[in-house]
Amino acid sequence: MKIKVINPNTTWTMTHKIGEAARAAAAPGTEIVAVSPEMGPVSIEGFYDEAFAAVGVVDEVRKGEAEGCDGYVIACFGDPGLNAAREVANGPVVGIAEAAMHMASLIGGGFSIVSMLARSRPMMEHLVHAYGMEHRCRSIRMTDIPVLDLEEEGSDAQERVIEECRKALELDHADCVLLGCGGMSDLMAKVTREIGAPAIDGVSAGVKLVEGLVSLGLGTSKRQGYAKPIPKPYTGQFAPFAPVG
Repeated sequence: MKIKVINPNTTWTMTHKIGEAARAAAAPGTEIVAVSPEMGPVSIEGFYDEAFAAVGVVDEVRKGEAEGCDGYVIACFGDPGLNAAREVANGPVVGIAEAAMHMASLIGGGFSIVSMLARSRPMMEHLVHAYGMEHRCRSIRMTDIPVLDLEEEGSDAQERVIEECRKALELDHADCVLLGCGGMSDLMAKVTREIGAPAIDGVSAGVKLVEGLVSLGLGTSKRQGYAKPIPKPYTGQFAPFAPVG
């Protein structure tokens, strides 16, 4: 099968890292195509960034349908554009936040999310509620590190992430931690080893969920909420994105 993994920001070093994590998780015979949109923010650190990133995500899914992709992973922990992408796609579309939360619910009684800038906490809280995971989420811990610091050599970002993961276990009584940024996709094994408990990378979890759904012949339902977008004209710069049926 062919899975398109979309890093919704336009930082290609992060996209490369995400692609490597996705390929490491994929089964033999699964082709991973890791991409960034042609337009959008270099990092996603708030609702404004997320709004513009969602357009690029949907554009990549539209292209993926023409390219014969079987499913999609949205590799940002805000899951930007997820519902709109599901309207466009015939195969499954999985966001890494939703994937990580579902995986965590199968291996422990409660999880904590460890993510980046404090201003992004409301985005995480919104998703926890949207996915019905309030009873599972022990805490949301923010390192207050800019996302792109994860890409800088010599940064102490990794050590600060690990420290917050330890606190989540010791102070918040979490059974496992969710790495709340696609840019952490290469840290799963290291964090798990350092804290002595499961650390879940949503990119890897998303790939396995999409593989499972595709292997079962399950795509996105085209009834009601995820039905194909209604054809209509769009104006201005969005004209090329108008649904055509």
